[in-house]
Amino acid sequence: MIPNSNRPILSICLTCRDNRESEKNDIRGGSRLAQALFDRLESHKDLPFDLRGVSCMSQCKRPCAAAISSRDRFSYMFGDLDPEKTDNIDALLELPALYIAASEGFLRRRERPLPLQSRIVARIPPSISSSTLVTPLRMETVK
Repeated sequence: MIPNSNRPILSICLTCRDNRESEKNDIRGGSRLAQALFDRLESHKDLPFDLRGVSCMSQCKRPCAAAISSRDRFSYMFGDLDPEKTDNIDALLELPALYIAASEGFLRRRERPLPLQSRIVARIPPSISSSTLVTPLRMETVK
């Protein structure tokens, strides 16, 4: 599946472990997080975002991991998500609408759903941005 390039993409790390694998038939926490999202989305047909799985997002110290990104918008990665906590699932499903409504997708901490406020791993600006957070750096010749 090739996502629509104008829509945000919510990526879920499928290989994250949450240390519940043995009691959950060895199904990794990331896969259970994705399944929990799908279970909540069954009744939704016209989502304003694409959902995809990723085989390792390199956040093994802060599983389970998820990210939202889109061309020409800020990208965010979150960790320490719990596939068994409904507020974590609800926060991930609430995030795309907030992201779409925000200029360049920029969301301040207080503008993100509460469960995602302290779980941020990274915020990466788009390559071209009008945000005051982004400052061009110039190397000056040292004399």
